[in-house]
This record gives sequence, structure tokens and C-alpha cells, in this order.
Amino acid sequence: MGTAGPAGPGRAGTGGPGGDNGLDSVPVLDLDPLLDDPATRIIVCCGAGGVGKTTTAAALGVRAAERGRRVVVLTIDPARRLAQSMGIDSLDNVPREVPGIKGSDGGELHAMMLDMKRTFDEIVEAHADADRARAILENPFYQSLSAGFAGTQEYMAMEKLGQLRARDEWDLIVVDTPPSRSALDFLDAPKRLGSFLDGKFIKLLMAPAKVGGRAGMKFLNVGMSMMTGTLGKLLGGPFLKDVQTFVAAMDTMFGGFRTRADATYKLLQAPGTAFLVVATPERDALREAAYFVERLAAEEMPLAGLVLNRVHGSGAARLSAERARAAAENLDEGRIVDQAAGKTPGRGPRAASPESHAPAAPPTAAPTPDLATAAGTTVAPSAPPVPPVPEAAPTADGEHSAPTAPDASVAPDVRELTAGLLRLHAERMRVLAREQRTRDRFTALHPEVAVAEVAALPGDVHDLDGLRAIGDRLAIGRMP
Repeated sequence: MGTAGPAGPGRAGTGGPGGDNGLDSVPVLDLDPLLDDPATRIIVCCGAGGVGKTTTAAALGVRAAERGRRVVVLTIDPARRLAQSMGIDSLDNVPREVPGIKGSDGGELHAMMLDMKRTFDEIVEAHADADRARAILENPFYQSLSAGFAGTQEYMAMEKLGQLRARDEWDLIVVDTPPSRSALDFLDAPKRLGSFLDGKFIKLLMAPAKVGGRAGMKFLNVGMSMMTGTLGKLLGGPFLKDVQTFVAAMDTMFGGFRTRADATYKLLQAPGTAFLVVATPERDALREAAYFVERLAAEEMPLAGLVLNRVHGSGAARLSAERARAAAENLDEGRIVDQAAGKTPGRGPRAASPESHAPAAPPTAAPTPDLATAAGTTVAPSAPPVPPVPEAAPTADGEHSAPTAPDASVAPDVRELTAGLLRLHAERMRVLAREQRTRDRFTALHPEVAVAEVAALPGDVHDLDGLRAIGDRLAIGRMP
């Protein structure tokens, strides 16, 4: 379905711990070659709202700049946190250099935030004489249109992209597409504007201006009496007059809008453009990502791959949710967790006991038992070490005593803490299983799409180091 971007197909998939994370047959999205390739001139990050497109675009911009590219990031997110993470007081409609970039070979990073109305104003000022531009800018209907007409933000993002590309000051432009209810709005905006400008309503409103003078007004009164009467009642006479005045002033500019819309659409189809579909491992986000992948293929636009953000993992993935939950219940009831034949794995005939003949530590300093040991299983090698439960004292014949129920007087908070940790682990494993099922549905539909997984972070990104960390995870492409 989707075609590879300028970097070509991703490298072969590799599994995570244990080699069984469902992505073995899926190519890894190799982003560093994409960023390094001088033929890559535009990267478009698209997807549903709230999936991390803005952070992904910023992280890619930082990484590309520090690898020697001259980059500008065009973001649509009005939140100040992105500007702050880049060390800039604020972002506006003018590209501003980001300080602190450790670039090589002249690498630079600039960033800007789309000002929809200002971009529209610039188009008017650039393509109309002073008197006509002033009439348009002061028109109440234009002021409403430029500030919030459906599809205007998406179109202006493409208009700004065309302007940046024409200036040729940067060798890589990274675009964060506008947040919208449908990711398809971004692709549809240029055509939608063209359809609006070619619509019958606009042509009827333009007719009086083309006929001119009283004849034009007579035509309007005769040919549009019913429509204007209805609109006048619904919207008010002054509003309709503002629309007619706006259309008359914009008449000579409509052709330019259509031309630039077509040129921008072709720019998105060019080989130097790469689309990155961004999603989270949630059903709605991946459903829209799958729809977007199919749409890009239908429009013959170059798809580089899927960035899957906020993926959860576990260092003790071999401890199932069921065993963790059962172990927590046993601890709550004061029973020792069952082991096969009463043995702790890796200890031969010895069995673990929660009691120890060594002096008990104060409750606040008691060691935390290992979750997998408490649940009667071993932990994956990548799991962080946790102090084990103390061994039971040997008997006269050198063997360890049989497991006994824990003494309620010995560090009860340790059992409560361990049970709580086991429940948290069980919940984490349920989240992992749900995310994997959702992701596997996408990869089954689109096995040819390269995927990069980005581990979920404990908090928001608030500085360049955070963006660099995201870039490192993007480059790796798989969960550790």
C-alpha cells in the first residue's frame, strides 16, 4: 500500500526481550538515513490529535540539525511548552533560531508557529494593490474567514510550507500538521478551498461585480432575490453585503489561490517529501493511522512509516498478570506463594521462606522482595535487580526448613508493599497486552509499513535534552 520514503525500506524487524513482541516480521523505521539524505527536503508528521505529532516533529528537527542539516520546524501547536523546550520565549509566524543546538557541519535549527490569520494577511498584501488589500483586510467577512473558517488553518499551513520551500533557506522542513477531528483534513484542505472558490454560491456573488454598476445590482435583485431574502433573514443584510464586498475585492486573487493549492499538492507528492504517520497504541488512533496510510497510497504520496508513541514496556515481562495477581492475593491472605514442589527456582532443593534468623530490620528499612520470586517464577535478564526474600535457616542435616506462613509481626509493610507492586505489575501487563493486540491489528493490515516504537516517558518534554532523548528513541525504532 504505502510507498517507502526517500530513505527506502526500513531494516528488518527485531524483537524485544525474549524476541517475541509481535514485530519480528515488520520492518523497522530507520529514521537517521531519512534525516541524513540530502534528497529529503520535507518531512510531514501527520495523524490524529493528541498523539505527539508536535513533540515528534520537534525531536526530529533537533536530531537532524545536530547531524548537520539546516532545519526549520513549522508547528501548529499553540502551547508554550514547545517554545520553552527549545529555549525560546515564544514562537510566531517568523522562523527563529533555536539556541543550544550542538550541530556539526553548519547544522542549524529554526522554529516557527503558524499564525493562520497573519499568513492569510500576507497573501492578500502580496497579491493585491494597496487600496484593494486595505479593503479586504478591513472587511468583516474576511476577518471572520481568516480567523476561523473551516479548513483555513489546514490550507494556511500548506501555504506557509510553500513559502518556506520557495525561500530555499533550509535544506529540511519538518511540518507538524494541524490538530483536527480528522487527519484527512490536511490533505483535503487545498482541494476544499478550490471547490469553495469554484462553487456556485461564490460565482453568483461575483456576478454583480463582473457585470458592474446598476445593471449588476439589477441582476442581483432579479436573479438572487429569493436567496438573498432567505440569507438576509438568517444572517442579516449587513453580513450578506460584507460577503459580496469581500468577493468583489478578492475576485482577481481567486485564481492565485487555486494555482498555489495545486502546486502545494504536487509538492506533497514529490520524491523529496516523506510522510510520517504518528499514532499511539490505542484503537482510535491506529484506526485513523490505517485510514491515513491507505489515503496516502491512493494519492501517491511518499510514506516513510509509522511512529508509534507512548508504548509501554516492562523489565519483568515474563511474569504474567495472572501470576502477579495470584501472588498478591496470597500475600494479602498471609499465605506463602506456592512453588512447584515447594522449591524456589534456581535453588535446587532449597525453599524460600519469609522468615530469617538474622535480626529483623525496622519496618521502614525492610527490603522489598523480588516480584518474580514472590510469584514463583524467574525474571527476564533485563529486569532490574531487587533484594530477594531472606532464606530460611538450615536444619541439622543441612537442608532448609519447609515453607511456613509468614509471621505477621515481621515487617508486615513489606508484604503489603510487595502485594501492591504485584498488582501494579499485573495492571501494567494488561496494558501491554492491550497495546500489542491493537498494534498487531494494524501491522496485519499493513505489514509493509515500517514502524518505530517510542517508549512512554514519565513526564512531559520540557527542554532540548528531552527532545534529544525522544530523538534517540526514534532512531532505535524498537522498545529495549
